[in-house]
Amino acid sequence: MIQIDDKLVSDDLREAKFVCDLSACKGACCVAGDAGAPLEVDEAKLLDEIYPAVLPYLPEHAQRQLERDGRWVREDGDYETPLVDGKECVYTIFEGGVALCGIERAWKEGKISFQKPISCHLYPIRINRLKAMQLDALNYDKWSVCAPACELGSKLKVPVYKFLKSAIERKYGEEFFLKLDEVFEALNTSERK
Repeated sequence: MIQIDDKLVSDDLREAKFVCDLSACKGACCVAGDAGAPLEVDEAKLLDEIYPAVLPYLPEHAQRQLERDGRWVREDGDYETPLVDGKECVYTIFEGGVALCGIERAWKEGKISFQKPISCHLYPIRINRLKAMQLDALNYDKWSVCAPACELGSKLKVPVYKFLKSAIERKYGEEFFLKLDEVFEALNTSERK
């Protein structure tokens, strides 16, 4: 782990290679797992606000569930997106057998200004808030459903953090990404010597 400002960053973000390969994984991260996407508190509230604009993009069964159960759930004190019958995220849409995000589709079409939950945008980086230390810990979450992304990332030689540049900048700003890149590039250079 390295510390940059108030963040602890796992070296795995530099060492692991990753490039999403939707043609191979079919968006499995939106479907697999036992919980919905983690939400920040403000994102849970935002889902209530953007719901009318996102609703037309979602399948009828998801619309009914959202009307009945709400736009988000709270599990063990954490906010997350609801699941449909313990499977896919309720905001998932399927196109050509690939799971995509209905929120992101509404964003791409200019209906909302919120792209999607930051936890989805940052995946496979997961953030753990270390309250006692007032730090965010950024870790690489290795998951078997992302094996195609690891293979493609290795083939293209793209580290996790570079693939997720726009997501990291969205969360922490361009200045943080530039510091992270500088530190990681210095580590790469020293290892090559």
